[in-house]
Amino acid sequence: MKRFHLVQGAPLVIAFSLLTIATTTAITKPFTYVNARFGTSCTFPEEIFSDRLPEPENGDGQQWSAPDGASLTCSGIYNIDNDTPKGFVAEEKANTGPGYKITYSKTGKNWAVVSGIKGDKVFYDRRLFGKDGVIRTVWIEYPASLKAKYDPLTGAIAASLRGP
Repeated sequence: MKRFHLVQGAPLVIAFSLLTIATTTAITKPFTYVNARFGTSCTFPEEIFSDRLPEPENGDGQQWSAPDGASLTCSGIYNIDNDTPKGFVAEEKANTGPGYKITYSKTGKNWAVVSGIKGDKVFYDRRLFGKDGVIRTVWIEYPASLKAKYDPLTGAIAASLRGP
């Protein structure tokens, strides 16, 4: 029979983590957006991203904002340049725009993630490179001062990004 030993204090850390997630998500109701043009979808708490902005004329996606300055975009675009996940990350890392810095990146066979700082905001950008020639994106941006609020939500929202 195997015994599992917890590091002293681990139960407290686990309990605190669960409490933080529960507090952050308990009052939120999930909403799933599906883009009619590209079939891009993502799920997020509609009570937080409550202000739906006007849809672009080309129908490529949708943006929402939160009263505290955060925003979320779920969209698609044709991959006319045959971009790849590694190429996308390399291009983002080469961006030397003022106040723009990549602090995290990761790629898979058909996806890429970059995260970092853009001015006084934190951003998280996940992209799926579809076999149908479409790049699907979820972009989350929030004030750096609200990192504790949005970091627990960002991973789940980004993981919900899908295409047909």
